[in-house]
Amino acid sequence: MIRSLKSVEMKPLGDSAVIVNFGSVIDPKMAKYIQALQKILNNNPFEGLIECVPSYTNLTIYYDTIMIYRNGKLHPYQFVTEYIENSLQNMDISEENTFQLIEIPVCYGGIYGPDLEIVANQNDISIKEVINIHSSQEYLVHMIGFAPGFAFLGGMDDKIATPRKDVPRLTIPSGSVGIAGKQTGIYPFETPGGWQLIGRTPVKLFLPDQQPPSLLKAGDTIRFYPITETEYKQLEAQNL
Repeated sequence: MIRSLKSVEMKPLGDSAVIVNFGSVIDPKMAKYIQALQKILNNNPFEGLIECVPSYTNLTIYYDTIMIYRNGKLHPYQFVTEYIENSLQNMDISEENTFQLIEIPVCYGGIYGPDLEIVANQNDISIKEVINIHSSQEYLVHMIGFAPGFAFLGGMDDKIATPRKDVPRLTIPSGSVGIAGKQTGIYPFETPGGWQLIGRTPVKLFLPDQQPPSLLKAGDTIRFYPITETEYKQLEAQNL
């Protein structure tokens, strides 16, 4: 957990990026600091800023070294870190944000969640309890990664934590909801993967023809709710 802005550490990533590390513990408040810094930099970018990429505990800032040189800054890394330090002083995590609460329908078990029973057995609880626990939480989107539109979520109850598969599947259907360790997530499109699959959603997460192309973004909150197979097919037909 971040104790103060003095505990924030910065280090270079190659010659055109800097990692701003806020700590080592995954925590919703730490996510607010990361999101606040990202917001400041996006709203008031320095010339040469390429993008800001959040993760669980840090924000990586990519920049154009040549552009910064051309603007008379002989030491791009020093210029960028000083700009970030000034931005950190102006952060306000109490500001209202534009993040969304998104409800995601999930058909649990059966062909949609072939590993639901494994998760139940691993944790010595019933299948119904797994569904109830998984769908009763609110999950914070910490970052998008691994694949376009794949959201890494925080907030899953340890009662349903389950290790990844020893041998990953070569193909996981689009919309599959899985568990890996203490994480849960949704596969945005068909891809290999080793997470334990407990359900599937008809909601499209990766939208390549839209801007931004991801339904979810870091800072959003997700709530899952159970649906029947009939409801799944109806929603799928609507091409959500």
